[in-house]
Amino acid sequence: MKKFFMFLAVAGLMAISANIASAQEEADATAPEATEVVEDAPVSAASLLNGTGEDIPLHQAIKTKFIEGGAGFMTLIVLCLILGLALSIERILYLNFAKVNVKKLLANVEDALNKGGIEAAKDVCRNTRGPVASIFYQGLLRYDQGLDTVEKSIVSYGSVQMSQLENGLSWISLFIAIAPSLGFLGTVIGMIAAFDAIQAAGDISPNVVAGGMKIALITTVAGLIVAMILQVFYNYILAKIDSITIDMEDSSISLVDILSKYNKK
Repeated sequence: MKKFFMFLAVAGLMAISANIASAQEEADATAPEATEVVEDAPVSAASLLNGTGEDIPLHQAIKTKFIEGGAGFMTLIVLCLILGLALSIERILYLNFAKVNVKKLLANVEDALNKGGIEAAKDVCRNTRGPVASIFYQGLLRYDQGLDTVEKSIVSYGSVQMSQLENGLSWISLFIAIAPSLGFLGTVIGMIAAFDAIQAAGDISPNVVAGGMKIALITTVAGLIVAMILQVFYNYILAKIDSITIDMEDSSISLVDILSKYNKK
């Protein structure tokens, strides 16, 4: 599953690179014409907002801003987004498959214990997906060693299942931290470029500093947007893990009670 999503991430990055190259060629080919349009009939920001100016497709605008922000830093930021989304989707699918109806599972285990004993209960857990069923199975395997051993086994294997649920979260957290950091780094480099332009021109004017300031602002915005998107997925994954963890803890206590009643019989 992870290899599949990593393949999708690489393919998406290659597609973005191809789109960037084509957008750059289009921009170079149409640069003189755009200049003439601005000189003959400048379009105000208000007319664009009101829909009276020339409409620019959203994907074309994104490509333009991507190039203006600097292909190097913007590619790294987009790579953080692609990899972070791939890992997030993989975790969400895994957690959705790990979620089961705990009450129904407990009822099936108890019914199997009453009808077929420990082996029948093992079969129920073996044929049920998810960490809760795995914990039940590990506890039932050690039933002949006593309930104390069963409880210790459930606690120990519960920690293992928790680690599996949280697998990959550290990478998502890393991308959340790196994306805005790359944006701020692009900001610093853009400011340096602006001051270099001022020093070379010997004059402080909007035209001199506009290029460097644009790079600074675009990279910062891109990094923050990527971080916010991944943060939403990260918090959703944490909520799913907390829900499954509560199910594991509650159901483990219920399983011990069921085994205690079975042991008395």
